[in-house]
Amino acid sequence: MGAKAVVEIGTGAGVSSLHLLRGMPAEGVLTTIDIEVEHQRAAKEAFADEGLRATRTRTISGRALDVLPRLTDGAYDLVLVDADKENAAAYVEQGVRLLRSGGVLAVAGALWHDRVADPARRDETTTAVRELGRAVRDDERLLSALLPSGDGLLVAVKG
Repeated sequence: MGAKAVVEIGTGAGVSSLHLLRGMPAEGVLTTIDIEVEHQRAAKEAFADEGLRATRTRTISGRALDVLPRLTDGAYDLVLVDADKENAAAYVEQGVRLLRSGGVLAVAGALWHDRVADPARRDETTTAVRELGRAVRDDERLLSALLPSGDGLLVAVKG
């Protein structure tokens, strides 16, 4: 999609960051947020090993719900939510705010280990992921699809 400005919520060791960067044009910048400093350190090491210029990434350590409100409305082409499921609905709401019209929201783990489709599963995390899927589906600002690959990927385009 030629995304030049991407936000990733949940850096982890930087694996998805690297895939995002590989799909971005050379001038694209990835802003990645994680509360764990060790995750950020591992990701920076992976970026260096990949030979990426430091200007291609902006790593921010901190709680995503504290960081996201400081990012610019409508300035991003893609927002990937791949962090704790209990706060995913708040991350998605912030992500929609950050996206430009035509931008893409992606939520990893949308099937939550195949538990979401099982109505007997009522634990807090499964319920949160299930409700998030409904909220994205019902959001009139978004056109969404659920890709049943792996642990599920919920994608939505902002109108």
